[in-house]
Order: sequence, then structure tokens, then C-alpha cells
Amino acid sequence: MVPDGSRDDVAALIAARTPIVVLETADEAAAVELVVRAAHGAAGITGGRPVLRWSVTEGLRRLDVDLGSTQRHNADAVTMLRAVVENSAPGVYVLLDLHPWFEDPVVVRLLKDAAQAPAAQRSTVVLVSRAVDLPHELEHLAVHVPVAFPSAAERAAIVDETVQQWAASSGRFPHVDPQARDLLVQRLAGLSRSDVARLARGAVVDDGAITVRDVPVVERARFDALAADGVLSYEYATVGAADVVGLDRMMHWLTLRRPALDGTAPHLESPRGVLLLGVQGCGKSLAARAAASVLGVPLLRLDLAGVHDKYVGESERRLRDSLAAADALAPCVLWIDEIEKAVASSDGDGGSARRVLGTFLTWLADRRSSVFVAATANEISALPPELVRKGRFDEMFFVDLPDEASRAALLRLHAARRGLTLRDEDLGPLVAASAGFSGAEIEQGVVAATYAAHAKAVSLDAAAVLAELGHTRPLAVVMGERVAELRAWASARAVPAR
Repeated sequence: MVPDGSRDDVAALIAARTPIVVLETADEAAAVELVVRAAHGAAGITGGRPVLRWSVTEGLRRLDVDLGSTQRHNADAVTMLRAVVENSAPGVYVLLDLHPWFEDPVVVRLLKDAAQAPAAQRSTVVLVSRAVDLPHELEHLAVHVPVAFPSAAERAAIVDETVQQWAASSGRFPHVDPQARDLLVQRLAGLSRSDVARLARGAVVDDGAITVRDVPVVERARFDALAADGVLSYEYATVGAADVVGLDRMMHWLTLRRPALDGTAPHLESPRGVLLLGVQGCGKSLAARAAASVLGVPLLRLDLAGVHDKYVGESERRLRDSLAAADALAPCVLWIDEIEKAVASSDGDGGSARRVLGTFLTWLADRRSSVFVAATANEISALPPELVRKGRFDEMFFVDLPDEASRAALLRLHAARRGLTLRDEDLGPLVAASAGFSGAEIEQGVVAATYAAHAKAVSLDAAAVLAELGHTRPLAVVMGERVAELRAWASARAVPAR
């Protein structure tokens, strides 16, 4: 089934004799069907122009008329384009994967000649590929049409049809968990029809059933199908709210917004995200990762600093591709760690940081997908004012050094992970000795104690941890002035996360 929105768009462009139409999609069959139906819909205006498809393996073939299986003309790209230019009867030419020939100036010139033919003789060239990077001299002649992905109802129909096909071939009807099936339909958003069918088939064939165990497998496969070039990653190992010590206010805030993302309250507006500011090592990154678990959606990590490229414009393109992939993978949490390092300008970056920031801010303002941004920052002074103004994020949380109760919980947690159970009487001296420590510094104190105990061939105990804490100069002491400045800035601008 072809989405009517895209078909109507393409039909209007064909009727207007638009010279070049670009369809970027991995689902060639759906794109070709879309063009054929669009051309049929525009036939009343265009007089029913012929529709032809070209590929380097099959050459040029009529699609609107069955001429048998013997068609194979003009497999060479240059020869085919000369035929398009010289043909006085305009047609609609669907060209599959022509982009490798864009390096040939003859191909570019022929496309330009075809596009600049008189309107009465002008053909419409439809370029279909997973990604089409048009030469600069053709951009003003082309219109890019986004191919609509299957709707939730269409995805559900594909999943149900896949189940029926498996039942017919195997002789038994698979077990389908209704909740897992609905979640699977949700997680297949942003994929082409062929990919939806492929992943649904894999979920059924794997164990003869659709269960909640299939959902994370499908999520990872969906990411592999959509992810951009190396700067966007799928985080397989997430953490839960129980792993985050002391940030109860923020965890409660996230819990209230879960229904807007997990599908249980679709009428609620999707939250935009949070900016986590604070002292290094106090759990900002851990909290950002936990947000995905609390909200009940997958976690993606965007290496915003990694998008920078030496070629002008390439950084923005890589970021746009990554953000488009995140949009397609929604609902999800997009984690950006230490965002200030990617958007802070310097004299030597040629303006790249400013352009990347502009691209990111435009996406933040315009996006309509359920992508929840969880960004962290350590250096407040390096953040551009336009990033922290009201409206960019739903909330700014300040993550301060842990208080006494949080330090006690952290000491118990890290000691227990290393086989040491701290008694109540042990905690008093340890909590006092760790005043001003970040969560990371407390953990490293426990880790150092395990090494010291091993070197002495003795068991880890509270005394060893206390000794290591006494040897440590925490960041709050070493950089006390900067921590004080950070607290002063956040006191009037951010909400305490604890």
C-alpha cells in the first residue's frame, strides 16, 4: 500500500513537469509503485505519459505497459540519458541508483539538458536511492520528496500478515502476546515496508512466537537499519532509577512524563528533554542513561563532537543525518554527553561549531518526533546563551555534590559491589571523611581500597576505605572556586536534581 500523501505530492510534481524528483528510500519496490500510481493519477493532466524504469542491470523498461520479458535497452547510463534527451515524447523515468555516475560530467550535463528542455517536451526524471547527493549544479532543478513510512495501522497489518504467512507455511499458529505485538508495531516505526516485514518475520521465525523478548532484538535491528555514520550509537546496557543515588526529584519528574512516551497516554504532548548541569563525577551521565529506563524507551547516544569534519558543510550533513535517524527511531532518549565541548566556538574551527550549533538548535525547535534529549554539561561558561534559554529544554537540572544521605547510600552501593557489607557504625566516619566528594571520587576510594587490601593479602574492610578517602583531595577542594561559581550560577537558573 502506497501512502496517499507521498503519491499526491509526486503526482502534482509530474503534472507540473518538474524536471527532477528525488526519492530517498531503501524500499525501491514501494518507491517505484508510488511513481507508477502517481503517474496514473496525473494522467488526466499529462495525457498519460509513459513510465519507464532504469537500472544498470536491467536497462530501460516500460512499467505502465507489459511488453514482455525481452526488454533490455540502454543499460549504459550515458546512452540511456541521451535517449531521454533526444526523445520528443516526454515520459516519466524512474532511475535506480544513478548517483555513482554523478562523478561523470557527461551524465551531469545530460541530466541538465533533460531538465532544461521546453515544457511540452520535458520528461520527469525520478531518482531513487537510499541516499542521493545531487551535484550542486542540479540542486535548483530538483525537488526532494520524503517517502512516508508505514503508519501504525499499516505496520500492524504487515505484522499480522507475516504471522498468517508463517502459520500457513509451518502448519501451526504462533503464540502472539497482544502487548508484545502492540509494542513491536510501535518499535517498527520509521522503517520501510520491506524492513517492517523482514524484522517481523525474524521475530516470528526465531521461536515461533511474538513475545516481549523480541522487542529489544527488533529495536537493535531497527537501529542498524537507520543509524548514521558512526556518531550515533545504540546503548545496549542501560541503567535504571535504582542505580541513580540521590537524584529523586529528577527521577520523579521523568516518571510523570513516561505515559507521553510509552504509548499509554498518546494525547499528552511529548516532553522535549532536559539539560543536566553540575559538578563533574556527580552522576549526570548516569542519570541521562537512566532516563531511557524510567521513560520506557530505547537509549541512543549522539557523539556531537564527532560530527565535526574538515570539509565545509560535512559536519552539518552528518549531524542532520544523525538527527533524522533519531527521529525515525522515536520514541527514544537521545543522550548527548558534555555538549559544551561540541558547540563551544574557537578561532581555529572555521565556524564549524557555530554551524553545528545552528543545525542542532533548528532541529530542537522544529522537531515533531518523540525524541527526548538528555544533554549533560560541566562547563557552564562554555555553553552558548542560545542553548540555555527558556524553551530549548523542558527543564535544567543542577546535579550537586552528594549530601550525607547520598554519600552513605553510595558507600554502601560501591562497597557491596566489591563484597563488603558496611555496618551502620562504619558509615559515620566514612560519610564524614567523604564530605565534598563526588560520587565518582567515592567509588574510586572504594576501588583503591580493594587494591590496597589485595596487596596486603587481607580482606577489604571499612578501615581500608577510610584510609583511602583520607588520602584523596576531592575536586571540590582542588577547584573550590569553580564549584562555588557553578553553584551560584545554577541557584537562580536550574532546579536541584536531588
